[in-house]
Amino acid sequence: MPTEPESEYDPSLGRKFIFVTGGVMSGLGKGITAASTGRLLKNAGFSVTAVKIDPYLNVDAGTMNPYQHGEVYVLKDGGEVDLDLGNYERFLDIDMTFDHNVTTGKTYQHVIEKERAGDYLGKTVQIIPHITDDIKRRIREAAEGTDVCLIEVGGTVGDIEGMPYLEALRQFAHEEDDEGILFAHVTLVPYSKNGEQKTKPTQHSVKELRSIGLQPDIVVGRCDDRLEPETKEKIALFGDVPTEAVFSNPDVEDIYEVPLMVEEEGLDEYVMERLGLTGEALPEGERENEWRELVTQEADQEVDVALVGKYALEDAYLSIHEALKHAGLERNVEVNIQWVDSDEMAAAHQERLEDADGIVVPGGFGSRGTRGKIEAVRYARENDVPFLGLCLGFQMAVVDYARHVCGLEGAHSAEIDPDARHPVIDILPEQYEVEDMGGTMRLGAHDTDIESGTLASEVYGGASACTERHRHRYEVNPEYIERLESEGLTFSGRAGNRMEILELDSHPYFLGTQFHPEFRSRPGRASPPFIGLVDAVLERTSQEVEV
Repeated sequence: MPTEPESEYDPSLGRKFIFVTGGVMSGLGKGITAASTGRLLKNAGFSVTAVKIDPYLNVDAGTMNPYQHGEVYVLKDGGEVDLDLGNYERFLDIDMTFDHNVTTGKTYQHVIEKERAGDYLGKTVQIIPHITDDIKRRIREAAEGTDVCLIEVGGTVGDIEGMPYLEALRQFAHEEDDEGILFAHVTLVPYSKNGEQKTKPTQHSVKELRSIGLQPDIVVGRCDDRLEPETKEKIALFGDVPTEAVFSNPDVEDIYEVPLMVEEEGLDEYVMERLGLTGEALPEGERENEWRELVTQEADQEVDVALVGKYALEDAYLSIHEALKHAGLERNVEVNIQWVDSDEMAAAHQERLEDADGIVVPGGFGSRGTRGKIEAVRYARENDVPFLGLCLGFQMAVVDYARHVCGLEGAHSAEIDPDARHPVIDILPEQYEVEDMGGTMRLGAHDTDIESGTLASEVYGGASACTERHRHRYEVNPEYIERLESEGLTFSGRAGNRMEILELDSHPYFLGTQFHPEFRSRPGRASPPFIGLVDAVLERTSQEVEV
C-alpha cells in the first residue's frame, strides 16, 4: 500500500503560521502570550485557530494527575487534553477538536500503526522523515479553513522530548514562503539582587534555539515589569533580531489583561506587518472592542463563593475559576473564590464554608474527599445557600438526598463503595458487558432535554435542550429515580435514561449537572448555570443587607 499523502499547502491561500517556543523555564505563560496575540488578530478581522504540542508520551491527558498537569480539559469531540487548550478556546472563542492537540504518544502511535500495516513499503521507519512528516501533517490539517494558526510547543527549548518537534518546525519553515511563517520565542527576564534586568538567560535560550536551525523573528520577555529600553537593545543584539521585535509581557493581575498589555506593546501590529497581513486587517476604529470593555469595567460589588474540592491547586479547577469569573464579568461582580479542602473541611475549613455566599462542589475521581463534599452539599441544602454541583458534585447531591431525606441508610456511589447497600449512583445496565473501562466513559458534547417550567429551563433561557460537555462513567441508578423524585428531588434534565440535571423547588438555587458547563464558558458568553449561581448569590446578599 502507498504511504498516505501529506496534506498539501497552497501558499496562495494566504494561511499564516505563528510558532511559539519557550526558553529558560516552563510555566512562563507562552500559551497565554500566544492566545492573547491570537485574540488581537481575531479582533482585527482574521479567523484564528491554535495547535498545542505536548511532547509527553501520553496519547492524551486523560490519565494525568491534576497535581502534575492541572485539570483535564474536555473538547467537544471528547478529546481529553491539557488545560492550555481551554485557554485557547476562551481567548479565541472557538471550539477546538482533538486534532488541535499533538502529543508524542499520538504521533508515534500513528506512525507505528502504519508501519505494522505495511504502509511504508519495507522502508526503515525513522524520526526523520516519518515522525517529522506526521507532525507537519497534523499542523497543516488543524490549520485548514483559517487565516492564522498559532502553534505552541510545550516544554522548553533544549528538552530532549521536544527535539523532533523543533526539527519538524525547521523543515516546515524551509517548505513555506518566508512571509507565511513567524517564530516567536518567549523567555524569562529576571531581576538581579541589585534590581537590574538580566538578559543572560534569554541569550542562552536563543542561542540554543539557533543551534538547531531556528531563528526567532520575535522575542517576548516575561518579566515583573516592562523591559527597559537598554534591556530590549541587548536582547536584540545577542538574539539577532531588530530592537522593535523585542516585546515585554510583564506580570498583570488577571490573565485577561494580557491582550491589552501586548496590544500596548504593539506586538499584534508587528506580527501583522511581518506576515503581510496589515492591508487585510480591519481599521483600528472598526476592530472588535468587547474584550477591552469586559476587562476594564469596574465591579459594583464582591461576593464569596466556596469551592469544595480535594486538589489544593488552582489549575486543577481552572475552568471553574474562569467560569465564575465570566459570570462575574457578566453581572459586574467580582467573585472571590474561597478554597475549601473537602478532605480536611471539618478540621480546618468549616468557617470558610459558613462564610461563603455560594457553594460549588466540582467533579473528580476517587473516594478521597467525598465525605466532605457530601457534607458541603447538605450544608447548602439545609441552609438555603446557593449551590452548584458539577459531575461528581451532582452525584454527591444525589447521595446526600438519598441518605438524609429519603432515609436510605448506606446510600452511596458504587464507584466509591462497590458494596453500597443502596447504590444510587452506578454503572448503567448497558455498560455491564464492556470490559475496557475506557469504553464506558461518557466524553464530549451531548444533548440534554430540559423540562419546561423548571429552574434549569429558566437558567437556559427557556430552551428545551442544551449541549454541554461530559467526562464521567457512573450515572444515577434508574432503580432509585422514582423514590428520589417522590421525596422532592427533581431531575429536570435528561438524556434518555441518563439523569443530567437535578434541582430542588424549595431551595433558592440548588442545581446539579452531570455534565461540565464550565468547559463552554467564555468571557462575554458565560455559562448559564454559573450566571444562575451568581444571580442567586446577589439575591441572597441583597436580602441580608435589607435585613
